[in-house]
Amino acid sequence: MSTFSFLDEKTIAYVVSSCTQPDAVVSSLIEDTAKVGELSEMLTPIEQAGFLHLIAKLVAPKTVIDVGTFTGLSSLAFARGLAPGGRVITCDVTEDWVGIARKHWEMAGVADKIEFKLGPGRKTLPGLVGEGEADLVFIDADKTSYPYYVDAVTPMLRSGGLLILDNVLLHGTVAAPEDVEEDLPRYAAEVVAGVNAKLAVDERFDTVMLPVADGVTLARKK
Repeated sequence: MSTFSFLDEKTIAYVVSSCTQPDAVVSSLIEDTAKVGELSEMLTPIEQAGFLHLIAKLVAPKTVIDVGTFTGLSSLAFARGLAPGGRVITCDVTEDWVGIARKHWEMAGVADKIEFKLGPGRKTLPGLVGEGEADLVFIDADKTSYPYYVDAVTPMLRSGGLLILDNVLLHGTVAAPEDVEEDLPRYAAEVVAGVNAKLAVDERFDTVMLPVADGVTLARKK
């Protein structure tokens, strides 16, 4: 689903219509994800999936780490942009929706390029790849664990590698976490705001935040 919280519906529709439209595989994945109910909101927005695919095509990564699988759209986007012989390693705390993911990875002919790891990030990330082996890392999982994820994957990224963080705006709450009434959303906003501030001054990265969907940060490791 699109999450341009700062745009009206007419403009959102225009943005989406101005992108290359999803093929049959992606359309089927979106349809199947919609059937899971309210949790379908966790699906990477279609225009953002196109953005991630384009980034992958430009970078041509050999090794991608995808933190947060859900129904597999981000992994699919990356797998379609891999260099020859490349791989995507994706992890999630549940395999409840991996059936949808694998179905569409197979349909797209990239299932052999994607490896799924089950378990929390603190268990699956350590030792996932060697130091400096990852070309691209995408983080779209538990927002309160973003500091751990960033710290864990940074050594894995090669010089010139790309770190991408999703939902860095959290519907605008990061600008003023203290205004969020509920405890957990307020804490998530505080954590993500802290990560945003840290990356902006981290001398190991060249960082830019883009108002794409719910906010996407691109950080290139020096």
